[in-house]
Amino acid sequence: MPRFLLSTGHELRPLEESDTDELYALIDANRERLVRWMVWADGQTPERTLEFIRGAREQMAADDGFQAAIVGDGRIVGVVGFHGVDWANRATSLGYWLAHGEEGRGTMTHAVRALVDHAFGQWRLNRIEIRADVENVRSRALAERLGFRHEGTLRQALRLIDGFHDDAVYGMLAADWPSVAAGPGGP
Repeated sequence: MPRFLLSTGHELRPLEESDTDELYALIDANRERLVRWMVWADGQTPERTLEFIRGAREQMAADDGFQAAIVGDGRIVGVVGFHGVDWANRATSLGYWLAHGEEGRGTMTHAVRALVDHAFGQWRLNRIEIRADVENVRSRALAERLGFRHEGTLRQALRLIDGFHDDAVYGMLAADWPSVAAGPGGP
């Protein structure tokens, strides 16, 4: 995985096993808000965090995407990555989360933009998808800010800690990205 330096001063870099304690502490500190949108956060332990990092390293080695630590001021402040790559259809999906105090600064917008640029430019993918609970206003706003199109809503397709939720599906095609990226809010 390449490293990316964002205009916000943050860096995207591969997760390492040595990140386990720091990443777990960040998840634990943000658990209450993360679990609202990501059920995995509820049962997260240091051991599961290490398993996640090892899985991310295997994913990267298998050329099936990657998970990146978002690093600011020398500390991990979030994670962004691909949920695997469907090479036959040249498609992938993105997921992301950011520590509470880091929101609202454009960090995740720049991080996702860097990964979309990479997926379309280096990997020559055709489609990238972002899915978010219909009630997750921040995640949906990020997808919309980057020009992803709301393509539909999957009813009760997302199981969270309090039950089933509708899942908003956003898509971006490689053919659309250059004009979207060059528009307002572009690089």
